[in-house]
Amino acid sequence: MIARVVAGLGILTLLAGCGVTIPTDPEDTLEDVRGGVLRVGVSTDPPWTEEAPDPGGSGPAGIEPQLVRDFAASLGAEVEWTRGGEADLVDQLHRDELDLVVGGLTTTSPWAAHATLTYPYAEATGPEGATELHVMAVQTGENAFLVELERFLLGQEVSP
Repeated sequence: MIARVVAGLGILTLLAGCGVTIPTDPEDTLEDVRGGVLRVGVSTDPPWTEEAPDPGGSGPAGIEPQLVRDFAASLGAEVEWTRGGEADLVDQLHRDELDLVVGGLTTTSPWAAHATLTYPYAEATGPEGATELHVMAVQTGENAFLVELERFLLGQEVSP
């Protein structure tokens, strides 16, 4: 057992010496977004996401669009919004046409099989009185981007 741990640490050290970073993004999402454009798909689900534009007129309103704007600002990125239904947006995420999908998604979302869901960042009571844990969706495998987003979300105080 100890030999395996030592071998694993040796491999990680070797990879670090070769310039390999962990976590990593095969599609370079974090690198592309930092100082660039964050491509966000949004479906309407008040109060999380609202169809009406925000007061500044820079995209949709609601809890999640504001979180997205703040996250993008932390990366020096502009936000490019794409509105649509969840199925279409998750498909675009899978095709690397979007970096992030928001729309009141929860941990029980059927899209968990098609995207990676963030760690829950907010808790709310659903329409039937059950507790819902809210998440956002990112492209599967883009782990550096996911970690950066989760670090940001964990530092936020979110309540509906």
